[in-house]
Amino acid sequence: METQAGRVAVPSVRDKVSAEEWAMRVDLAACYRIVAHYGWDDLVFTHFSARVPGGGHHFLINPYGLLFEEVTASSLVKVDLKGEKVMESPFAVNPAGFVIHSAIHAARDDAHCVMHVHTSAGVAVSCQKEGLRPISQQSIFVLSSLGYHDYEGVALNEAEKPRLTADFGGNTFLILRNHGLLIAGPSVADAFLAMFVLQRACEIQVMAQSGGGTLIPIPQPILDGARAQSAEVTRGLGGALAWPGILRKLDRLDPSYRT
Repeated sequence: METQAGRVAVPSVRDKVSAEEWAMRVDLAACYRIVAHYGWDDLVFTHFSARVPGGGHHFLINPYGLLFEEVTASSLVKVDLKGEKVMESPFAVNPAGFVIHSAIHAARDDAHCVMHVHTSAGVAVSCQKEGLRPISQQSIFVLSSLGYHDYEGVALNEAEKPRLTADFGGNTFLILRNHGLLIAGPSVADAFLAMFVLQRACEIQVMAQSGGGTLIPIPQPILDGARAQSAEVTRGLGGALAWPGILRKLDRLDPSYRT
């Protein structure tokens, strides 16, 4: 692996992939960069994946060993459902990462992007028996589509896959108990927005609990209407409402994710 001026030198693959795949690569690389910007990364651990457009079963995932702030469109590794490379790359893939991601991608055609993080607030809430509580506006959107999966150790066991997917079901959000947070979305933009809301809900819960007072639960009728309210708030655009602004932010900070 060569470096140039403190950067990992990765040859461009733009001319070797379709325009649709390149666009997905740029979005997924941007997702890694914005997560690093918010401080949700965990050195080189955790992972986000995206289905390569075109109807096949090929996926993009981070090169194992690169910091999230170093990920670029060209450095993303293209693999099949077995985690085997289908395009030449000098990088390896996190085996635990792909056990989780391949299970969800295989089980759900709607899961075009899967995100997994180990944030402090997310892990803290995942350790609580009650899980995420209905105490904030952010939490109501999560609770309308949330599952839980009990901890089974580091995700290296293929036998865990059916239990993971059964616990996830058709939900957008999954809290991995004693472990972290997981999102499945129809696009990178949707997955990121979902993770942003879940992470913020966890942060608020931990901060509210630290105050020591009695927490005020949100009434069930409000929780029941959250899904419709979410669509109204985003004008039906979902993550696409905020994603262009995120890309502009990254372009101001460091546009090298596009290479």
